This record gives sequence, structure tokens and C-alpha cells, in this order.
Amino acid sequence: MRREIYLDNAATTRPHPAVVEAMQEVLTQAYGNPSSLHRMGVEAERRIEEARADIAALLGVNPREILFTSGATEANNLAIRGIAYAYQRRGRHLMTTQIEHSSVLEPCRRLQEEGFQVTFLPVDRHGILDPASVADAIRPETILVSIMAVNNEVGSVQPIEEIGKIVQEAGKKLGRKIFFHVDAVQALGKVPFSPHQAGIDLLSLSGHKIAGPKGVGVLFVREGVQLVPLLSGGEQERGLRPGTENVPGIVGMGAAARILAETQGTAIPRLHILRARLIAALSGHPRIQINGPPVEQAAPHILSITVKGVLGEHLVHRLELDGIYVSTGSACHSRRAEPSHVLLAMGLSKEEALSTIRISLGYETTEGDVEVAAQAILQAVDELASLKIL
Repeated sequence: MRREIYLDNAATTRPHPAVVEAMQEVLTQAYGNPSSLHRMGVEAERRIEEARADIAALLGVNPREILFTSGATEANNLAIRGIAYAYQRRGRHLMTTQIEHSSVLEPCRRLQEEGFQVTFLPVDRHGILDPASVADAIRPETILVSIMAVNNEVGSVQPIEEIGKIVQEAGKKLGRKIFFHVDAVQALGKVPFSPHQAGIDLLSLSGHKIAGPKGVGVLFVREGVQLVPLLSGGEQERGLRPGTENVPGIVGMGAAARILAETQGTAIPRLHILRARLIAALSGHPRIQINGPPVEQAAPHILSITVKGVLGEHLVHRLELDGIYVSTGSACHSRRAEPSHVLLAMGLSKEEALSTIRISLGYETTEGDVEVAAQAILQAVDELASLKIL
């Protein structure tokens, strides 16, 4: 039987067996509606609150600051639009970067159409934001700064704590609060951080990026921060996210959070070692260019490579024949024949961006996986380059 090596963990991860077990138990045994007053409803509500406490413990925050959503896309939308509508009387200016996930960029563009002003900050050739550019761009009417902690395509780690301090100090000088939102989907379990220590007011997470289920996410909302809900029709999640809760998904994400709390201390160093071995094996090839920041500014699980003369899409399909699964970039846009906005913002040409793949490691990835994948990539590059079909 052919060995399959899954290296698309930045797109989604395989749910941990303990997560699947916890969800199955809820689906078959604790299936009551959490809003019901009877025993089955109370039990479902208890499971939700247990998961909320587990995720809060992982982040080092109060459980009341954890809000469940359908995923990080909804969390990002609620954070950005919720703040904009709640505090627009204070100002109508927001800031973000040019390399954010589309679930941040699109809400910002929608707000522009509604009369808000948005500054899209540039990054350097490594995909890193200069904190000074944040300070320079803050205006008296600025109400929100939204910066992703780890880029989902190239793994660049932003100086979140430094940016958080800049935002806090700017707010003090203006005599009012400027809110700081962080998309931490690719950071959780890969890059240590503390929302309170970093001055973060809102933080988005996704269950299926941490060996949890799809269809569930979290928005951390610092106590005292007001949001205008995007939906109406119920009082669930303090009225900020109405609708019957996804109890199995929430319980599954809680289980994933517990596992992460126990394992990330050893998992993060292991991922750094695997990524370094992958770079060492690939970087000597004349057609391969490593994208992104130096090691000290890079997440341990994401590696972006550009292969000169080979389309990324062709390389993805060629590797699939060997049972190796990688991607051309963000899974949200991988089916589009368009160059990545992240790579273009970093200074890559359109041709280079279209010749790029993303390799992302996970909790199941082994040293053997990395070695086999590296050799397969080198062979596939040589094969495809000889065909000259770019």
C-alpha cells in the first residue's frame, strides 16, 4: 500500500483521536439543546462551559472572554465589523496589513464601501511588518488595528507584543482606547503568546488548525470591549453570536486545547527541527528559492518555496502521484489561477508567485516523512523542469 504523507496542515489538520472520541460521545449521548431546561440541556451546556474553560486556560484568560463562533472567518468578521460599528462615533479609521487572510481583508474592504477609511500597511521582503509603520499610520480617528500573528502562506511571525505596546501608547496619548485585533489561527500551538501580556483586545482562533474539528472557532474578547453582533435572533454567547451552539464542535475544540496544553512544550521544538531539515534538503537545488523570514522570525510549521520554471499547481499534482500532499498557498484561494497577494506584497513577481508551493507540518509529521517528501520534491522539480511547460 502506498505511503501517504500529509503536508498541508496549515490548511487543515487531522482531528486527534481523542477529539473524535469526545465529539462522538456528545453526538450520541449528550445531544440536548444547551438552551433547554431539562437534564439533557443542562448537560450540553455543562460540556460547552468545560470547553470554554479549557480554551481560556490555554490562553491564560478568563472563560467569560471566550466566545464560540463557526470558525476563524466569522471570528475575524465579528471582531472587525463589530468594533467598527460599535465605536464609529469615536472614529472611522482602521489599519491592517497587505498580507492578511481574506477574512480580514474583505471585511475591511466592505467597511471602505460603507465610508470607513482603511490603511493597508506594507511588509518587507520577508513578510514582516515594521512596527514603526503602525505608529506612523495611527490617526486621531483610528479605532482598530488588526494584525495576524503568523502568516498562513509563508510563516512570518509578526512582532505582536511590540505592536500591542505601540497601539496602547497611542491610545493613551489620544485619551481613548484603540483596539488591537490579532488573527492567531496559525500561531496557536506553534508560537507562544499571551493575549493579555501582548495588549490584545480581540483574538481569532480556528478548531481545525489544532487537530480539532472544522466548523468551530473562537473569538477572545477582552472584558469591557463592546461589539455589535453580525447576527440577530437569539441570546446565545451573550447575544453576540446567536444560534444553537455547535456542541460537538465546541467540545472537540476544547479537547484539542487540552491536548495542546499538554504537548506544545515538546511539539514546537520538534517542528523547528523538522522544518530546518526540510530547508537543508531543498535549499541546495538551483531552481528552489526559500521564501519568508529567517529562522528566528519564522513559524516552525510553514515553509514556502518557489521553483523557477515550474508552476506550483503542476508540482502539487505531481507530488500527489507520490502520495505527498502540499498546497499552492492558502486553501481559501488554492483553486484560483491567480498569484498570491501575500507573495506579491513581499516583492515576488507574478511568475514567481505562481511557481510557489507551501509545505506545512503537523503533530503527526515524522522525520521519515520529511526525508521522503524532500527527495520526492527534488525529483518532481527536475522532472517538471525538463518538460518546460511553464
